[in-house]
Amino acid sequence: MDVNAAVAAAAAIAGVCTGVIAMLAFRWSERDLKRPTRTSLHTDPVLPPGVDTVLSVLRSSAVVLDEGDSVVKASSAAYALGLVRGGKLAVEPMLQMARDTRRDGEIRQVELDLPRRGTGRGEALAVSARVAPLGSRLVLLLVEDLTEARRIEAVRRDFVANVSHELKTPVGALSLLSEAVMDASDDPEAVERFAGRMQIEATRLTNLVQELIDLSRVQNDDPLEDAEPVRVDELVAEAIDRSRHQASHKQITMAAGGTADLQIWGNRGQLAAALGNLVENAVNYSPARTRVGIAARRVNAPGGDLIEVAVTDQGIGISDKDKERIFERFYRVDPARSRATGGTGLGLAIVKHVAASHGGEVTVWSSEGQGSTFTLRLPEAAATRDRGSGHGGDGSEAGTARPDETTAYEPIPAPEVLP
Repeated sequence: MDVNAAVAAAAAIAGVCTGVIAMLAFRWSERDLKRPTRTSLHTDPVLPPGVDTVLSVLRSSAVVLDEGDSVVKASSAAYALGLVRGGKLAVEPMLQMARDTRRDGEIRQVELDLPRRGTGRGEALAVSARVAPLGSRLVLLLVEDLTEARRIEAVRRDFVANVSHELKTPVGALSLLSEAVMDASDDPEAVERFAGRMQIEATRLTNLVQELIDLSRVQNDDPLEDAEPVRVDELVAEAIDRSRHQASHKQITMAAGGTADLQIWGNRGQLAAALGNLVENAVNYSPARTRVGIAARRVNAPGGDLIEVAVTDQGIGISDKDKERIFERFYRVDPARSRATGGTGLGLAIVKHVAASHGGEVTVWSSEGQGSTFTLRLPEAAATRDRGSGHGGDGSEAGTARPDETTAYEPIPAPEVLP
């Protein structure tokens, strides 16, 4: 019995010890699970409070990187620019900047040219990247797209350079001619000849300054602030009258026709300048004893009826390579002819801006040696559309011509003809 009691006592003691050891082991494992480890410190990093909200309203592309260079947070713009792919920052120079900033805590900024994503063109995106530490473990990368700003700056530089050149030419000519007049003071015929040249250069300078003012105005002003229904017939008559003297001198016939009683909604002064530039160009670039036609019609469009005013000439025509650039400021198809006619290279640029600001467009058809047709397409005034079913005094419908009734822009001869 004593032996059995001893064995039972020993078994009980062993069982108690086993239970105590098991309990201690369980407690120890629980503490290990709760204790942060080096591995857990690198997983699931949390952004500081408020940072997520700030990044969501930034205009710049934003990327937050952790200690392992993994992307913790990235804006949709960052994905659109191709900065983030597969959860990693895809631009090596930016990644290296982030590593350097993580190492020393210094803020860095650099401008880079990135290949345009998804295109085979050689164009590049100009971006400005700024890297800064975000707390003790994260790095913030902000990227701003400078492509459009660079383009606008290049346009501005070209514009200033072109204006400087265009102004310098007549000013220099006036200076030289004035010296020539002084030297020829005892020769009345020479003085008269040089004075005539001075008048030509002064007129060219005046036209250039005026067109620069007009271009600035159509770029900056909102035409709808002073908008009103404008009769197309009146615009055509003003445009013809503006070029009447030059056309008469070259024996060019100007004929206006098409649908009558059409109206455009917009700024009268800007519309008159745009159509006047088209007619003036047609006369200037047409040979003597040819014909310039101006025709208007209404065409159907999904967003509402449009008014098309086409100006057709029988001039030198425009090559395919020049068609893409003729609406650029200071671009001339024939520089020699432009100098002879006093052209500034701004007329078609003004037409383009006027059309765009009025919700329309200007297009060109041309064939070398056969002439050109410039078409100004603008929204019709609502008042005209409302009375579109009205009748003229002779019982016929007024202003109801449709594209299916006439497929050409051939002007109807008679309303305005200059010998």
